[in-house]
Amino acid sequence: MADDAWPQKQVRLVVPFAAGGPSDVLARAFSRSLSEVIGQPVIVDNRSGAGGAIGIDLVVKAAPDGYTLGLAHTGTTSINPHVMAKYPYQPLTDLTPITPLVAYANVLVVNDKIPARNVTEFVAWAKANPSAATFGSGGNGTTNHLAGELLKSLTGAPLVHVPYKGNGPAMADLISGNIASMFDIPVTVMPQVKSGRIRALAILSSRRSRAMPDVPTLAEAGFPGFERAGNDLFFGIVGPANMPAPLVQQIHAAVIKAVNKPEMQQTIEQMAYEPWTMTPMEFKKFIADDYAKWGKVVTDSGVKPE
Repeated sequence: MADDAWPQKQVRLVVPFAAGGPSDVLARAFSRSLSEVIGQPVIVDNRSGAGGAIGIDLVVKAAPDGYTLGLAHTGTTSINPHVMAKYPYQPLTDLTPITPLVAYANVLVVNDKIPARNVTEFVAWAKANPSAATFGSGGNGTTNHLAGELLKSLTGAPLVHVPYKGNGPAMADLISGNIASMFDIPVTVMPQVKSGRIRALAILSSRRSRAMPDVPTLAEAGFPGFERAGNDLFFGIVGPANMPAPLVQQIHAAVIKAVNKPEMQQTIEQMAYEPWTMTPMEFKKFIADDYAKWGKVVTDSGVKPE
């Protein structure tokens, strides 16, 4: 089949996470938008497990014909291969990057009883109260775990990691005061910040979030260097390796049109993400750089593959 014949049937978008979460909401909005652009159904196929590896491995094993695409994210391309033993694919060679869709970042939040109004005060409090200076995460090797390890290395704060089975239980314990701090994405922390149950001290990105414009970046808070560690997290579109270049360009053009549709932009804004696109070559280079950066963070943190 010639590349210019794409698409002649429905396209499958593999989402490597369970239905109902932020990635799934993003994927379903994107699939509707892309379907309108290409004139064919785009079916979301949720395949969760192994930190996203099960779903993206399905994409790796699919035919490179443009009819199976995947919603990759920072974990599936840049972090998990360093923290999971016997990873099923090599992200730098087994995938065809198309473009990121959105960027996002973790926010450092603390329980409202912690007497710290900024990062400097939080670091000082942690050094004075090392037994209480805990931070929760969704599990070992997750972005919010590694964010805490990186903050420790940048500030010298003696933070103690408390892993949970998901961000939800960690947030519940933060609100109740069982842990002192954690890192989570804006769409999750904003309702709790507005309620006064937790306090946001900094966003771990290269720029402030449109959704939380009053929250400084970590560099603005006096601790530069996080941007060297792969600070901009992403969700993006990938395909199997060995896709023909003309087909990649055709899919890229359709994806860009889909992302730029008003309804899709509205969803991105509602979810407190930042729209973010690249050319396939730019995305390929970004993933390679991101893979190396997060690999260093994992090594420096002492996290062992499990």
